Amino acid sequence: MRTIAEINDKINRKKAVVLTAQELKAKVAEEGVTSVAKEVDVVTTGTFEPMESSGAVINLGHTDPPIKIRRCWLDGVPAYSGFGAVDLYLGASCPVEQKEGEELKERGGGHVIEDLIAGKLVQVRAQGQVTDCYPRGTFEAAITRETINQFYLFNPRNIYQNFIVGVNGGERMLHTYLGPLHPRLGNAVYSNAGAISPLLNDPDLQLVGIGTRIFLGGGVGYVTWEGTQHFPLQKRLPNRTPVGPAATLALIGDAKQMDSRWVRGCYFKNYGPSLMLGVGVPLPILNEEVVVRCAVEDKDLVAPIVDFSIPRRVRPTFGLVSYAQLKSGRIVIEGRTVRVAPLVSLYLSIQVAQELKQWIEAGNFNLTEPVCQIPTERTFLPQNRWTEF
Repeated sequence: MRTIAEINDKINRKKAVVLTAQELKAKVAEEGVTSVAKEVDVVTTGTFEPMESSGAVINLGHTDPPIKIRRCWLDGVPAYSGFGAVDLYLGASCPVEQKEGEELKERGGGHVIEDLIAGKLVQVRAQGQVTDCYPRGTFEAAITRETINQFYLFNPRNIYQNFIVGVNGGERMLHTYLGPLHPRLGNAVYSNAGAISPLLNDPDLQLVGIGTRIFLGGGVGYVTWEGTQHFPLQKRLPNRTPVGPAATLALIGDAKQMDSRWVRGCYFKNYGPSLMLGVGVPLPILNEEVVVRCAVEDKDLVAPIVDFSIPRRVRPTFGLVSYAQLKSGRIVIEGRTVRVAPLVSLYLSIQVAQELKQWIEAGNFNLTEPVCQIPTERTFLPQNRWTEF
């Protein structure tokens, strides 16, 4: 019906019809797929959830005399420095270093990234490898995002296409990457936005690929590759949506453009730090099939209920549950009613899609053609063997 070039022409003339995923689903229910496909040009999706496989590339700039950094801390959080002399990679889930006996600091790389994006001062402490080129041995300073060179997020794994529901069938409290799970099925936690989540509206990755322009942390970002743990061969329902964790994406974006409203450090008790991140993906309405996929509702999407009390890579499940049931706040497990909470912020996920919609309507955000499709045949390899050296 239309091409991305034609949609971009309408965006540039501020004539594009843009709906959020939530709005599109309601419109399809009222008017049908064919009518919506003729009228709508773009649907925006969004999520705001913990994405711990994230981090920032930072170039400090050279000191005088120069230093070749080999150990570095940003506000006490170790940053990787094993490449260029003053290049760093700060992982979102890296915790602040603690001295023995010191009170626990619930802080890590995600908090430092948030502070830099917010324009706050961050303390740098570095140790160098002294060479003829780089004679300086140590360096300490305070930096902001305005006093460093490159500062961009480069995230190896973001926006899971579906995930799990965590429960605890054991006898003691468990502290997990989903937060606290109470014993004896005391609660359940899920972390995907369901029907408004980006990749559940493009289940076969026909629209999203390498080079796709996205909303990332309040700025413009791009899809750079498949994400780590990318598993598109996950079992799927007849509507093509996966029944558990499936595709993932690697993302990149200029952190100097971002807004700390959409990039927030967080901390999970007895687990560690992470990063709450807003990601929005625009999907071009190229034909009716796109509308059919985007019309999927929470009742048509499922996730596995996984028991974290079994400390194994493959844990037992209590079957599948729909996102409609999850969002109701109660699910039933083996005849027992269990209260449910989302780790994802459903409110802010909707706001991400809404803000991206406004960018496109204002003519400030064009769509891009993927330069390459994301692989759809990747298997998932566990570590089942250990080699002794």
